Amino acid sequence: MTSTVDAAWQKVLTTYGEPVPPEGSPLRKSFAALARVAHAEPALRRLHPWTGMWELHFSRCTERDYTWDVPYIGTLGDGRYYVEGPSRRSPRIAVTDSARAAVAMVVDRLPPGCGPAFVGNAGELAAHERARGGR
Repeated sequence: MTSTVDAAWQKVLTTYGEPVPPEGSPLRKSFAALARVAHAEPALRRLHPWTGMWELHFSRCTERDYTWDVPYIGTLGDGRYYVEGPSRRSPRIAVTDSARAAVAMVVDRLPPGCGPAFVGNAGELAAHERARGGR
């Protein structure tokens, strides 16, 4: 794992997404639990995490433009989680009360040979994979 990936995970684990709502917000609590569970999963810890709209995304590369080939997990105001993706056009996979269940759904849908995160952006990763005869 690269120091870039480690640093991104530390940011997710300490800021709990963005923007940060008041301390007692259910979104903050749910997202914090999700971040801890996702980070504990070795297959996801190898990927570059990024956040937006109270969603936790996982990229196979470390720089923007990130990859959109791994499902992502969002938090709902009632403490539940949804799993969608891998793209915004994909249908919702499920809604669950459990961060562990949501993480397991993502792990079950990881692309073959996923990780560790490639240092660079999605275009550079695609060129690297083409040169190696992959994807």
